[in-house]
Amino acid sequence: MAKDPLPTSPLSHLDPDGRPRMVDVSAKTESLRVARAEGWLRMRRETFDALVGRALPKGDPMRVAEIAGIQAAKRTAELIPLCHPLPLTAVSLRVEVEPSLPGVRVEARAEVVGRTGVEMEALTATSVALLTVYDMLKAIDRDLRIEGVRLLEKSGGRSGAWRAPDVTDDGEPE
Repeated sequence: MAKDPLPTSPLSHLDPDGRPRMVDVSAKTESLRVARAEGWLRMRRETFDALVGRALPKGDPMRVAEIAGIQAAKRTAELIPLCHPLPLTAVSLRVEVEPSLPGVRVEARAEVVGRTGVEMEALTATSVALLTVYDMLKAIDRDLRIEGVRLLEKSGGRSGAWRAPDVTDDGEPE
């Protein structure tokens, strides 16, 4: 007995039969596309003090995390199965201490001139940078928590610009 095909999916990564596919972007117009993402790593106050005082057994996780995030953005399509490989034109990260957490805040920005957006690259860069700091601090703090990984804003393409509701006109979260 033949199965009825699945209903047409509103999800672009599924074909009419419900099977996964990479979306065809060949008809889209190339444009400058930019995305920013953020996340943070909460830690114990003692860990934060050791980080700020550069008293860590594995060295400075902040600079290592920035490099790791850039590398991760470049390899996003290898990590996310249906993500298009993109010729990124720019990737930057800010990994900064945030005393109010206490912890570290990461912000990543990815850019491409292409037919699809770079949200996944910005989110991947943020996530891997946070995981890198986590890895370098886990020996002294088992209570580390990665939180708040999210898209802050994106621009370019047919859908235009989008900004998280709590991000101000200067681009900073409230």
